Amino acid sequence: MPECGQCATAIAASRAMPTAITAFGFDYGARRIGVAVGQSVTRTAEPLATIEVRNGRPDWDAIARLIAAWRPQQLVLGLPSHADGKGVHSLKATIERFGRRLHGRFHLPVAFVDERLSSYAAEGCPAVPQAGLDAVAARLILETWLAGQPATLSSPALPLAPRI
Repeated sequence: MPECGQCATAIAASRAMPTAITAFGFDYGARRIGVAVGQSVTRTAEPLATIEVRNGRPDWDAIARLIAAWRPQQLVLGLPSHADGKGVHSLKATIERFGRRLHGRFHLPVAFVDERLSSYAAEGCPAVPQAGLDAVAARLILETWLAGQPATLSSPALPLAPRI
């Protein structure tokens, strides 16, 4: 059955549209890890959770539950640097190790983004009292990464809400 002109145009347009991906942003700290979730179509993110770090160990079970519920296709970590750009931040190696462990445990791509002053910027956000400073900082980290992605960022999966 031949397609009408309007249908053919709509089908072609839908094939050209990028598929949304879900991504997690992480603001790693020595005591807490802020987590945010975002998606590529609107390039926005929301604070999701704050995960405790005890004795230098993240709560991997809590991270696994979030990943199982939201099924992100990308993980993004904030990598701190000094405001003046000089020297190596004391948490840099720890965060890079956390990124390798995230990749190893969950087999998801991990990207790093400069998070210089993200916690400072998050302090003025009205969402902090409800979501927590670390999760809001994770949102800023993730939105920074999303803003730098090409318009054709795509993935075959489309989970935009947690699976229950």
